Amino acid sequence: MHVTVVTSAGATRQDPRMDPAPLLALMPFAVTTGIELDRAGPGEVAGRLPWAPERCTAGGVLHGGALMTLADTVGAVCAFLNLPAGASTSTLASATSLLRAVRGGTAHATARPLHVGRSTIVVLTEVTDDDGRPVASVTQTQAVLAGA
Repeated sequence: MHVTVVTSAGATRQDPRMDPAPLLALMPFAVTTGIELDRAGPGEVAGRLPWAPERCTAGGVLHGGALMTLADTVGAVCAFLNLPAGASTSTLASATSLLRAVRGGTAHATARPLHVGRSTIVVLTEVTDDDGRPVASVTQTQAVLAGA
């Protein structure tokens, strides 16, 4: 399986180097959680998390922590793809607004960089349900860590 790469001009192409397995393998918790990566590029990363009973809180509602994990994962991949050569990243801050419950289907997350600087990258991740309705909005600040 290959990931669809979105170029800065908005064009898409299949890129075997951007296979989702190695990107997600960098974050074992995301793999265990069931997050799937759909497309990735410096300008946009998209992923999803299917509803499942083991990811829910009372009343069959997808747990807010599961939604935050989805957003953090997709946002971190977006930051990673915007790093200079040899650098790594770590989340400094994350602010989540939960807007709607997910009681079935799939939560879809799309992350886009708001700021790519020398010391930080700020990413906005929007989470929607299968009908495209807003579920959560997450802004995270990622540190740009110089390579050793």
